Formats: sequence, C-alpha cells, structure tokens
Amino acid sequence: MRNFTFSTIIITISFFAFSFTSFSAKSKSKELLIKHTYVSDITINAVSINAFFKKYPKLKKYQKDVEDIYKNKQYKSIWYDDKSISEFGALLYQKVNVLKDQGIDKEMPYKEVIDQAFNESDNVDPTHVDTELLLTSMYIFYASNVYSGVDPATLKKIGWYLPAKTISYSRILDSLIVDTNRLNEDDNLLFNQYYKLKDALKKYRKIETDNLWQKITIDSANYKDLRPDDTAIAIKQIRNRLFVTGDLKQDSKSNVYDEELMAGILNYKRRYNLKLNYAITRDHINQLNEPISKRIKTIMLNMERCRWIPTKLSKANEYVMVNIPSFRMFYVKDGKYAFTSDIFVGNRLSETVIFSGMMDRIVFSPYWYVPQSIIQNELKLQIANDKNYLAEHNMEWNGGKVRQKPGPKNSLGLVKFMFPNPNDIYMHDTPAKSLFEFEKRTFSHGCINVKEAKLLALTILKDDPDWPPTKIDQAMSGEKETTCMLKNKIPVYIGYFTAWVQDNGEINFFPDVYSRDDSLDKLLYSDSIVSK
Repeated sequence: MRNFTFSTIIITISFFAFSFTSFSAKSKSKELLIKHTYVSDITINAVSINAFFKKYPKLKKYQKDVEDIYKNKQYKSIWYDDKSISEFGALLYQKVNVLKDQGIDKEMPYKEVIDQAFNESDNVDPTHVDTELLLTSMYIFYASNVYSGVDPATLKKIGWYLPAKTISYSRILDSLIVDTNRLNEDDNLLFNQYYKLKDALKKYRKIETDNLWQKITIDSANYKDLRPDDTAIAIKQIRNRLFVTGDLKQDSKSNVYDEELMAGILNYKRRYNLKLNYAITRDHINQLNEPISKRIKTIMLNMERCRWIPTKLSKANEYVMVNIPSFRMFYVKDGKYAFTSDIFVGNRLSETVIFSGMMDRIVFSPYWYVPQSIIQNELKLQIANDKNYLAEHNMEWNGGKVRQKPGPKNSLGLVKFMFPNPNDIYMHDTPAKSLFEFEKRTFSHGCINVKEAKLLALTILKDDPDWPPTKIDQAMSGEKETTCMLKNKIPVYIGYFTAWVQDNGEINFFPDVYSRDDSLDKLLYSDSIVSK
C-alpha cells in the first residue's frame, strides 16, 4: 500500500476517475493518495482470525469485538474496495495518526506494520488478510479510546457512579461508513462538551507551541496586592497573559492597572470561579504561573470524562446537573438553563458522591434526621457536655434517633429535594448563607447545600397549578413538614469536571477539590499531572 498523506503524489478524480467509482461526490473533490493494487477475494473466517491474533498477540484483547464485527458483516472485507484500501480506511488511519488532537496519549500496537500498508516508500507490505484485520483492530482501538474511554468496571473503582455509557462497535462502524464526516464530530457518539474541550485543547497547545505562556515575575518577599491605578512590571505581564488567553481583546503593553485590565481581571476570575474583585493577590499570581502543560492536561482529563457520559443525558427535556468542582448546580428545562445557583458540597472526609438519581419529591420545612455517624462522632459529646443541647438546637429524640424540628435554623433550611439513593445524599437549603462567600466551598457532610433553594423550588413547580407561589411560601414557613410529590421525576446528575467550556467558547477551570484529576492522571498516563 501507499502512504495516505498530502506529501505524496496526489491522485485526483479528473485524472484517475476509473479508480474512484465507489467514492461519494463529496469525496471526489478531495485530493487522495492511495496506491491502487488489484485485490483478490480476502478470506476472513474463524481460522484466519485466530491465526491473526496469534501472530499479533498485543491485539488479543480486541479479538471478540473483531469477531462480532465480521459475524455481522458475513465475514466480508470492510476496508478494501475492488482495487485498494477504501477511502474510509485511509481516513481512519489519518485519525489514528493525530490521536493527540483527541486528547489521547496512546499509540496503536503494531502501528509500524499498519504504516507499511500506507507508506509508499516501503516495499514491504503486510498481507491483505493481515491488513484487513489490522485495520479492524485499529478501528476498535480508536473507537474504544475516543468514544468509550475507561471501562465501566474501572469507573466504579474510581468512584464514578453516573450511568455507564454503552456502545456497539459494529453499529458505530456502520454509521461511520455511511457518513465519514461523523469521524470529525457526532453528538450521537460523544457528549457535546467533548468537542468544545477539543477546540480549547487546540488553542492551548498552540499557545504552548508559540511560547506565549510567559512567567509573571514578582518580588515574592515584598509582594503587595495589585489594585487599580498601581504600576508594576507584573501588570504588563499579566495584561499580556490575559490577552493570550482571550480575557482581553488587545494588549496595550501598559504597566498601569487601568480600566481595561480591570475588565480582563474580572473575566479571568469569572472563568476560574474566583471571588469577583479587582485585587491581584499572590495566590492569583501563583495560579497564573502554573505551567500551561497543567492546563492542557486538565483539558485532556475532562475530555476523558466526557467520553463516559451517555449523549442522551444532555438531550433530556428536564434534568438537574451538579458540578462539584465549580460549586454550581443547574436546572435545565426544554434545552435551556432555567435556573443556576451556587452550592457547597462535602468536605474531604465526607466527599459528595458522583452518581445520578431521580428527584421524586420536594419537602418543605423538613425535619433533619441526624445521621448516626454524626450522632456518634459529634452529637453524643455535645449532649454529654450540655444536657440542654438538644432543646437549645431545636432537636428531639424520635424512635431512638435524633431529629431537628422544622424551622429557619434547621440544618436543611426550609426545603430539601429528594432523589432516593444508597448514599443518603440530597440537595437542600441551608441557614449558613455566609459560607457561600468562600471560593472553595467544601463544608457539608456530603449533601449539596443550595444557596437559592427557594428559587429552585419555585422554578421546578412553576407550571404546577397545585403549587402556586403562595402555597410554597406557606409550606416554607417552618411550621410543619409538607411534602410535594412531583408529577414527573427529574433526573439529577452529580458530576466532576475541572474544565468546562461555555457556549461562548470561554473555558472555565475549577479547583480539583477531591484530587480526582491527580487520580485519573495516574490511571491514564505514566507521569503525574504535576510533572508534565
């Protein structure tokens, strides 16, 4: 075979029309590089497949999938047309050659043998049967890494309990053969956020290649927060960085902290989920000075997480999504963000679990049934030191358990949103509103505390005539517990994304509060995120 690259002899439709009768009209407009060799019938059967995997043992894990594909194809050739490797085979080969663009740092086993089938300067070609089965194995390698990612069993081991994504390599192959453009982008194969992160990866890699990520220099010993109207060399350097990342539309190269830079700083802080003010602290400088390789790795890790998400989730008419690192929750209805709110989540000893559930009811003015772990580890000591502790905190014994009665000081606030799960995690209001002033909000015992909980209830019940705002106000008076059973259950997804691209193309980076990026990096790559 010959190399399918743009550096070799270009064969166009006008000159070799007889060789491309099976290509689509769109394909005919492209410049193609395929060596045409007449191919006799290729015999694919159980014997040839077994012999192949004995010859190429590093591909053994793909054998069952390969066998399933050929069984569905009646053991006919997939990658050859009448005269050569098909255009689709060549396009797939191209995609594997630039797998790095997909945020994947892996190489196909026996890639050097596959190269021989496409390299026109190499006179040694694998047999047609070997080439056929190598390309099918290459397809499984590509699809499993790009469309599927980490297997479901491993996901559970790393604590990712969102619905597992299942794919059929045979069905995906059929769809790609029919429309090869789906190799470039397909919302039915990958969660749409994946493609946005892919664009961001391309941008940040170019910044790295062009050496635009320059360190910001400060006097660490005598550093003082930079504020509007200050003058410093660091301000000029920060301005350039914000221009490179797109927070500023131009770089005036001024070393004065002016209004233009103020707007850029606010945009930067918004993207990093930082408190919105104009001060530039030492912590901000340290964050700006993190190597761009870390930003690139963060994008890659979140692309991997996107591979795990079934595409149908984002297409649901109604759902709630919680992103732990951003400390935000979103209520989506009819494809639009109907409501968003700040949240705080579990601390490191009681991490909020990554899972999904179905919200079936809203409880107004709820009781709080104190978990046994809190009773054992905290409450018993308090009761021992103060016999009036329960009464002073509006608590009481109930059936051998402790519960806190409804009221404005109840730890669950005035409303909770229930989606039954074995982790006993739910969303709820909180009287501790001051905690939302912190940038890093990991304060709970695992539940999700919602800043604008009442507005969430009003939004969810907006179209329910049985629950007008006046009735909700009364139910939230704190006098007695009242339950509203939802007419339609609402999916709730609790996820973990440390990078997220908005619809306007801006990328947000969030703190790795549970060190899950570090764990995933070690799982996927040989080196840690810090060293790259």
